[in-house]
Amino acid sequence: MSTTLIFLVLSSYFIVLILIAHFTSKNATSETFFTGNRQSPWYLVAFGMIGASLSGVTFISVPGQVMNDGMGYFQVVLGYVLGYIVIAQVLMPLYYKLNVTSIYEFLEKRFGIISYKTGASFFILSRTLGSAIRLYLATIVLQLFLFDDLGVPYWLTAVITIALIWVYTFKGGIKTIVYTDTFQTVFLISSVVICTIIISQTLNLDFFGLFEKISASKTSSGGSMSQVFFFDDPLAKNYFPKHFFGGMFLAIAMTGLDQDLMQKNLTCKTIGDAQKNMYSFTTILLFTNFLFLLLGGALYVYSNSKGIQLPMNDGKVITDHVFPTLALNNFGKIAGVFFLLGITASSYASADSALAALTTGFCIDFLNFNKREEKQRQKLKLIVHIGFSLLFLIIILLTKMYVTANPGTDLISLILKIASYTYGPLLGLFAFGILTKRNPRAILVPFICVLIPILCFYLDKFSANLFGAYKFGYEMLIINGALTFVFLYLSSFFTTKESN
Repeated sequence: MSTTLIFLVLSSYFIVLILIAHFTSKNATSETFFTGNRQSPWYLVAFGMIGASLSGVTFISVPGQVMNDGMGYFQVVLGYVLGYIVIAQVLMPLYYKLNVTSIYEFLEKRFGIISYKTGASFFILSRTLGSAIRLYLATIVLQLFLFDDLGVPYWLTAVITIALIWVYTFKGGIKTIVYTDTFQTVFLISSVVICTIIISQTLNLDFFGLFEKISASKTSSGGSMSQVFFFDDPLAKNYFPKHFFGGMFLAIAMTGLDQDLMQKNLTCKTIGDAQKNMYSFTTILLFTNFLFLLLGGALYVYSNSKGIQLPMNDGKVITDHVFPTLALNNFGKIAGVFFLLGITASSYASADSALAALTTGFCIDFLNFNKREEKQRQKLKLIVHIGFSLLFLIIILLTKMYVTANPGTDLISLILKIASYTYGPLLGLFAFGILTKRNPRAILVPFICVLIPILCFYLDKFSANLFGAYKFGYEMLIINGALTFVFLYLSSFFTTKESN
């Protein structure tokens, strides 16, 4: 694809986003920014959440991961389904009953101000790191296939990326994002479908023929690329119970305890609409993740059939570069255009909603926003929005330095690993608040929530010495949350409800 075509496609795309923002942000107030005036159609929220939850990392890393892990990631996705049922039946009714704007207000009502601030702080840490790393991948694709040819340095690419998000979210906030995410999800799913169809047609295969070819292809470890379930080795990271139950608790933590995704649900008119949204979202997400894995296998079948040299570093395939390289260089202009739109849509749909949620969380949870006048609210909201935009930029640049120093980094595994540490305390806090009637010693809550992830980090680091050949996978989140729960319970023997 030519640089001119890429520039025209992306320019047109962002013009549409800005137009959507213009029409959806008319007469917007701070209440519109944070809650969308609780008037969002549930079906738009459900469809748009696909783009926000998948991100550019899923778009590129999940297909690339098939070379090493087959379709084992689908075990995690199946666990998500169980987690989303818990969210719909337990957490969402709780949030609607309390009529919260920030979901961490539950912690204040249940435990007091210290637990509330602790939970909100961990959300800000988790979502800022995760969303900035996800957005990094979009900046790399733009740099490799557009800005390098224009002579633009990487740091400026990152600045442009952040600035574009800021432009179409700063006024309308969550109301705008419900509509822009819906628009972006269309391109995310379309790009995967179109690229898979193009591969099938090029190889003269129907769907079943393509799947047979994928099944006959081998991963780097010698297994079938179509293998989904792994029951053989309990010590391995991809052992089914680890992936399945890890996925379940990842969904609960990264969706149900995350202001970003829950903020969209809370814009629905009623709890019934919000639950319909969650179950619709779950169904679409299950199907979409399978498409990503199918595409991943198809990419390697295509490259083997055509004798294409995949991007390498130190003798290893750079799996995160496989999809963009083939889509933009080998699949033709139509696939290239939809790939660009898909990676841009997935990355921006995730980052824009995160930016709005972080602004919401900080304003509500730390700046006593609800007690201020509207003029003062608008000014503070703008300052906080700019502040998080700059923080995203810093983390993106640091991620670039880390990946450069550690070639072959699997970004989706990195993000989920970070989540297992940063969301663990939230999981423990909410579980303790919902499942017990006890109250922890307030002053100890921040220390427990900081020390437990550090303990889990060292358990993981020295697992070979402590537990033989055992390797921790996504179950580290469960261990983190469970230990937080236990220590909160122990601290409750030294306090009373009144002392909180």
